[in-house]
Amino acid sequence: MTVTAIVGAQWGDEGKGRIIDYLAQQADMVIRFQGGDNAGHTVINEYGKHALHLIPSGIFNPQTQNIIGTGCVVNPQSLLAEMTGLEAAGVSLDNLWISHRAQMLMPYHRTLDVLEESARGSDTIGTTKRGIGPAYADKATRSGLRIGDLLQPDWLESRLDGALETINRKIEILGGEKVDGQELYALCMDYRDKLAHRIIDTVPMTRKAIETGKDILLEGQLGVMRDLDWGIYPYVTSSNPTASFAASGAGLPARTIDKVVGVVKAYSSAVGDGPFPVELLDADGEKLRSVGQEFGATTGRPRRCGWFDGVAIAYAAWLNGMTGLAITKLDILDHFETIKICTGYQLPSGEVVYDTMPDTAVLNQVKPIYEEWPGWQCSTEGCRAWADLPAAAQRYIERISELAGIPIAYVSVGAERDQMFEV
Repeated sequence: MTVTAIVGAQWGDEGKGRIIDYLAQQADMVIRFQGGDNAGHTVINEYGKHALHLIPSGIFNPQTQNIIGTGCVVNPQSLLAEMTGLEAAGVSLDNLWISHRAQMLMPYHRTLDVLEESARGSDTIGTTKRGIGPAYADKATRSGLRIGDLLQPDWLESRLDGALETINRKIEILGGEKVDGQELYALCMDYRDKLAHRIIDTVPMTRKAIETGKDILLEGQLGVMRDLDWGIYPYVTSSNPTASFAASGAGLPARTIDKVVGVVKAYSSAVGDGPFPVELLDADGEKLRSVGQEFGATTGRPRRCGWFDGVAIAYAAWLNGMTGLAITKLDILDHFETIKICTGYQLPSGEVVYDTMPDTAVLNQVKPIYEEWPGWQCSTEGCRAWADLPAAAQRYIERISELAGIPIAYVSVGAERDQMFEV
């Protein structure tokens, strides 16, 4: 038995879905442990290209049980649309389950997200306007509805009536239109009709998997730099994508996690506002974006691109207790004569830090310190083993491993499943 947490080690969009899809071919269960439909995991395989927003990336293996865990906020409308797309591609959904304790993201959460972000004026935080923040806020104030409430219509109606008293006041203050409770209740009953058979208490299922020695993958969303507590607050998501939350969000004892695989791109990218020290606003940045097709899987927004950040990976590796790294998109660097790695930040005082992450206000002011590395300027897309990589690419990866303080576990040189190999 192995329980492996797959977590983002940068700003998100690292290619976690790609890693999960690869590892899920041998996994018995994949559990999505946090987040909502505000970010997507792009997977390319024999079923085509799919951007998964809520459904675990193990769904393509018909032998794998897939659970949307308690730590998630679930928009039933988005989930149903995602299910329709997968079914049209011939993907079986027989092994898809939803924790009855997961929070339900309601249409009014999206309304509030849009109104609140607009009210911030020029001081936005870069929300995707998918309602994630308001949904987690309601969870924290104990006024949220849970997916399992759909199974108890009387209880749901009472909870909904209570929630709308506050929600409608907020919406009116922000200049929006009040929510019709009867219409919303009817919509919930439609959700119930379509999803009820998938809504379960997941604890017996996960406990049985542990006790019978199954291999389990825990799938996170976004990355450590967007963690609510340890990221670039307030430019963060409203949950914790770090490995320490994985067990809680999935419904497992913390001691069951054996491995933590951190996923990183061979360079850096970010969507949304906030400090991003290695961002390139030049031809190299545009080249990374263009060649790497760096556009958000959920929003389509162009990603901010830059060189690899060695300070961020050292911070992420420590916080997550990572046991190995998975490097994605190495092939994108095939096109560069010279490659840089950030190894430290110069603070406004002139001091240089190499192994810690300054808080947001300071991070906004730091300057990256770079090492230059020679590119290999040949295609790595056909490489299927470490020995196949150009020597310059091997040295570059070894430097990333050194900065992280952990070994490289996997390398990806393209979008197809067979373009990933173990190291």
